[in-house]
Amino acid sequence: MLKTVIVDDEQIARNILHEELEQIPGLAVVGEADNGEVALQIIEKTSPDLVFLDLQLPDLGGFEVIHSLNQKPCPPVIVVVTAFDQYAIAALEAGAIDYVLKPVGEARLVQAVERARRLRQNPPEIAQQLRKIEEVIEPVAKGWSRKIVGKAGDEYVLLDASEVFAFKAEGEIVWIITAHRKYQATHTLAALQERLQNTSFRRIHRNALVNTDHIRKMSSMSSQRWLITLGNNLEFIVSKRQANSVRELLSF
Repeated sequence: MLKTVIVDDEQIARNILHEELEQIPGLAVVGEADNGEVALQIIEKTSPDLVFLDLQLPDLGGFEVIHSLNQKPCPPVIVVVTAFDQYAIAALEAGAIDYVLKPVGEARLVQAVERARRLRQNPPEIAQQLRKIEEVIEPVAKGWSRKIVGKAGDEYVLLDASEVFAFKAEGEIVWIITAHRKYQATHTLAALQERLQNTSFRRIHRNALVNTDHIRKMSSMSSQRWLITLGNNLEFIVSKRQANSVRELLSF
């Protein structure tokens, strides 16, 4: 039985992958994690044979997980899970590293599992493959530091942070707003804010994070209330709590 762990911060993606894996004979999903820290705990506890790992995770990222596993004497086989990014895919293929592309296709998934079964018979090759993954992924991961993953239907799009005008939470859904359209985010607003520290993004309301580079004007509504208009004419009200920090940023 091939013990398997799924690591992805997106619940829907984990559910889909879990359902697909359940259809493969001789495989059991023994754990799931939505961030790198929990992933390492589950891997330590369950000693899986195979891990499907999304590299773009909040807190401890996928690259850091791989680096940590590289220190272990008997690491699991890693299959990288990625949204479409031509540079990442080119790097993975050039390094002969196994990956599956979101949304995960059945044929590719079966192929990855069968390859993992073969690798399990050769522990030194697993260790060698893991070192190769770390080597190939490091420069790609650095390039992802300001990439934002957006979902539109069945497609995943990687956006440069500079393209994003704002993030807006509506209930449990967070929308990525660009000049001409919006995408569903794969992270919470709090996770996005943490990831975009020391950039031009500022929290202006508990439900909104805006890119100050795209602010076209600020209108005073009262002594402690401001209305922000972005370059795409979208308007946001700045909360009293955040008004001072936004004014300071814009040298008001």
